[in-house]
This record gives sequence, structure tokens and C-alpha cells, in this order.
Amino acid sequence: MDNEAIEEMFEAVSPISIRRMFGGKGIYRDGVIFALELGDEILLKADTETAPLFSAAGARQWTYEGKKGKPVLMPYWSVPDEALDDPDEMAKWARLACEAGFRTAKK
Repeated sequence: MDNEAIEEMFEAVSPISIRRMFGGKGIYRDGVIFALELGDEILLKADTETAPLFSAAGARQWTYEGKKGKPVLMPYWSVPDEALDDPDEMAKWARLACEAGFRTAKK
């Protein structure tokens, strides 16, 4: 996904900055990461407060295989389907991801 498309997707929480990282892009607001772009997929940050909302909306949590073959759960979730075609829904999820990013950064 190009930077212009990412900026348009996150217009509700702009200004954002985008930085290349480990084969993808980190998406930041005020220096705090709140989303990733990996393989043309956007993943939104969640925490203990917002992860249940993402799960209830049918989003899937990003995992990778750890050293011993066990899945490692990461605090990033796919964009809920209803948000992909609805800018107002996308704005809601982007705000939740920003809030989770700021709460995590304070810890």
C-alpha cells in the first residue's frame, strides 16, 4: 500500500507519519506507533481495553511462530471488515488504535 493510501485511510487521526520497518511500515501519530502495514495489510494496535472490541468485530490478531514453534500473539489486529468500505467506521477503529498506542506508550 502506498503512503498516500495510508494517509487517506487515517485521515481522521491525522497528521500521521509513516516509517519503513522490518519489511513493512510503521504508522505513527505524535511519535507513537498505532498501526502497521505488512504485506499490503493494515494492522491496528490494541491493548487490554480494546482487544475485546476488535475480537467481537471479527478482526484477527497478528501472530507469528516463536522459537519453539509456539504462536506469539502481537498487540495488532486486522481492520474489521465493516471498516474497510466505510470511512466513519475506519475513523472509529483508527481512534481506538491511537488511544491504545498512547496508553501503551505511557507504561
